[in-house]
Amino acid sequence: MPGRISTAIGGASVVALTVGLASACGSSGSGGSSGSSKKTMELIVGTKSDDFYVTMECGAQKEAKKLGVKLTVTGPATFSVPQQKPIIDAAQVSKPDALLIAPTDSSALDPDLLKVQKGGTKIIFVDTSSSNSALGLSRISSDNAAGGKLAADELAKEIGGKGTVAVIDVAKGVSTTDARVAGFQQEMSAKYPNIKLLPEQNDAADSVTAAASFVEGDISGHPDLKGVFAANVITAEGAASGIQHAHKSGKVKLSTFDADTTQVADLKNGSLQLAIAQEPALEGADAVRQGLNAIEGKPVTKQIATPLIAVTPQNMDSASIKPFIYASSCG
Repeated sequence: MPGRISTAIGGASVVALTVGLASACGSSGSGGSSGSSKKTMELIVGTKSDDFYVTMECGAQKEAKKLGVKLTVTGPATFSVPQQKPIIDAAQVSKPDALLIAPTDSSALDPDLLKVQKGGTKIIFVDTSSSNSALGLSRISSDNAAGGKLAADELAKEIGGKGTVAVIDVAKGVSTTDARVAGFQQEMSAKYPNIKLLPEQNDAADSVTAAASFVEGDISGHPDLKGVFAANVITAEGAASGIQHAHKSGKVKLSTFDADTTQVADLKNGSLQLAIAQEPALEGADAVRQGLNAIEGKPVTKQIATPLIAVTPQNMDSASIKPFIYASSCG
């Protein structure tokens, strides 16, 4: 269905964005528990050190338990191809019935994933995906391009539609962040002629220190800098730190993706004005359901878009927002 935006929840200024080729009913397509007790799945997350993926794991484990599926969860310490590759290669040997995976690059891991798929394991992409359409049976993610456009609209509103804006991204080749930045840049360029976008800067190491340095340099070199868009949790943490060090909290507005504990704290202290939060627990649950459908020969939804919502200091304590705040452990 087409994207839709609503703006009235409990009197707060909330922006909810739901997108996708499958409806909410489609994203909850069920695989029955009958005969599923011996089904095995492995979830390989992008990194074990990110609350987004912790929350995804919680949702996947809860759904696997409900459906009687044996689920193991693995992932690299950092979001990187060299660290994730051997975990994928190990799945060639263990041969789970289904592999649910958030690949750390949209193409570099394709040869390894093709071997897993040729071995009979059903592959479900969750959060990130491969650009190779021959890989995987389902792709489950937020509409990151639409989320980037939403971030652009909200940041433009924060800065009064004029000024200079910096964009801090991670390394190229990650499907989600590539889409977020593209959506953000397209929306800014198309709708806000009085906003100047600085050339995109890439924090290839996904480092808080590097992102902070980028932002401090932008503040120093561009006195009219009014806003920053950071593409993920780490770049947002670094951008917030850079803004604080430059004594520009509240003056340089910061917009980002995701809502973990650090970003919630930054929303409260005023160094972050907007977080486009996803629903990773739902992504994890959907991946288990689609994986079981694939194993049992039932229809699999090829693409599922999960909800996005704009979290602000004004609405962050709303009951409607709480499901979008990420967990640091499974309670």
